[in-house]
Amino acid sequence: MGEMFAVENFVTLGLLTLLQAVLGFDNLLYISLESKRAPAEKQAYVRRLGIGLAVVLRIALLFVLINVIRYFQDPLFGIHATGVVEGTFNLHSLIVLLGGVFIIYTSTKEIFHMMALEDLGHDEKKAKSSVGMIVLWIVAMNLVFSFDSILSAMALTEVFWVMALAIMIGGVLMIWLSGRVARFLEKNRMYEVLGLFVLFVVGIMLLTEGGHLAHLELAGREITPMTKTTFYFVIGVLVLTDVVQSRYRRKLARLRAATHTV
Repeated sequence: MGEMFAVENFVTLGLLTLLQAVLGFDNLLYISLESKRAPAEKQAYVRRLGIGLAVVLRIALLFVLINVIRYFQDPLFGIHATGVVEGTFNLHSLIVLLGGVFIIYTSTKEIFHMMALEDLGHDEKKAKSSVGMIVLWIVAMNLVFSFDSILSAMALTEVFWVMALAIMIGGVLMIWLSGRVARFLEKNRMYEVLGLFVLFVVGIMLLTEGGHLAHLELAGREITPMTKTTFYFVIGVLVLTDVVQSRYRRKLARLRAATHTV
């Protein structure tokens, strides 16, 4: 009992909770954008249900990984076209790669959708019929994003309750923050495009990570994973560019207004 409530366990709990928050940024953005496809009155419900189910499944995944981690790492098949494409794929790498492909597809589709400016009434009708699918994708992508945090947690501690409690606290924080992020995007629609491009970068990051896990080589060059440092640097550049561009547009608008007045 003393070992269970040792000070080091609570220190580790704090570190894991912080880790969940840092690694959960991209997941949070995906949830906020995905939930917007639902009718306005159901968006908060979709976020809560999706994250709640994902937390339960994350804890189940944690239990599974602790006991059968080797099955996720054992090779399933390989591709050996020397000089063209080579790699050895396991379950972990396939999940991450498929998650990356789906996020790139989703973000690209939404970007073209915004450019097409389709009828809003048609979009609303489409969204109402897909609430269950939205929740399903939130849960599925939450699990894809969870691999990093779970494997990092397993590297820090072997105490199951510490890892499970950190996941639950992270889930509560995500539910609390998702509504605020969604409201911010609703009030600042111009940032939705920025968010979609951030998701596109997230998809690329997952592809590079999955390729690295599979020891994938294209034309003799090994795929290296995009580090979190590089990811946040790219996101910082995107945000800074968007802010500068927005201010520049407002300045041009004021100059044009002043010119027309004169």
